[in-house]
Amino acid sequence: MKIVQIINSLATGGAEKLLIDIIPKYRAQGIHVDIILLWDNNHPFTNTLKTLKCCKVIVLNESGNERDIYRINNIFKLRKLLRNYDIAHVHLFPSLYFVRLASIGGKIKLIFTEHSTHNKRIANRKYKLIESWCYKSYIKVICITHEIKEILSNHLKTPSKLRIIENGVDIHKVTASIPYIKYDIHELVQKSDILIIQVSSFTTPKDQDTLILSLQHLPSNYKVLLVGDGPRKDKLNNLVLSLGLEKRVIFLGLRMDVPNLLKSVDIVVLSSHYEGLSLASIEGMASGKPFIASNVPGLKDVVAGAGILFERGDTKTLAREINKLIDNPEHYKRVAQDCEKRAEQYDIDHMVNKHIELYREVYQSY
Repeated sequence: MKIVQIINSLATGGAEKLLIDIIPKYRAQGIHVDIILLWDNNHPFTNTLKTLKCCKVIVLNESGNERDIYRINNIFKLRKLLRNYDIAHVHLFPSLYFVRLASIGGKIKLIFTEHSTHNKRIANRKYKLIESWCYKSYIKVICITHEIKEILSNHLKTPSKLRIIENGVDIHKVTASIPYIKYDIHELVQKSDILIIQVSSFTTPKDQDTLILSLQHLPSNYKVLLVGDGPRKDKLNNLVLSLGLEKRVIFLGLRMDVPNLLKSVDIVVLSSHYEGLSLASIEGMASGKPFIASNVPGLKDVVAGAGILFERGDTKTLAREINKLIDNPEHYKRVAQDCEKRAEQYDIDHMVNKHIELYREVYQSY
């Protein structure tokens, strides 16, 4: 049984980070897994996976132009490659469409993971027919939350295709990480600073803006570390400059030492507009630090009853909750402990075992 994971790129994001963590675990259980990327530009995630030497990494387009992800000739490149595998496990759009088109007439079995609760194509009538045709052509569609399954059930009218398998995190990798001395993280950081971190791509759903704006309601020694990259980086930087916060908001870029950074800060925040099942939230809760998130799909179910939720975009409440944690050590400790306990429910090995069970079911039964 030969499996290939197919994704747009390993540039940044939760689904991308997930593949780096799970592919070595598949191989450790004797499952042959390779990965195909529609595009790559020497990204750190890709380089890390190559260094692990646990799979073949196939890149269809190596360039500085991210738009190469959408090149139609990717379909023909994929068609040749799919012949070498029994199952293709696909992630994200447009890989969803391209793999389906490339597989026409072939024998490969298709699985897709829906990572987000927000799918613009579902609400757009012009995509209705192709969406229905495409999703129905996948033998199984993995939904990472119950909410996603409900959305797709209403959209596709084929609930038998849907399988809930929640994403997971390598909890041990986070808990075993060694924290940095604060002032070693960046030249703008001092030992007495209160550090708040958000790890997420710089895209519209992630809403780093709210966290940045909340600094206006916090003392000057409270500083924000932003880990990630993406198309909104310049807009976020301009927001920081317009508020005069350039010494309090630090852009750390893409980092491969996120667990160490999480263990080094005081509070972890994720102020998203929506999520699928946020791996960043699970890693944040596993770090032993209090976790604060916006009360939105993909976060509220994971965080409620453990971490702290605030209403999306409410900068004053976010600042108040941050202050409350720092001012009340007992509250800080209780929230941190509850978060760690909650994170244990999402250990990556549970997810990997369920994936392998599904691969064997699809391979043997269809």
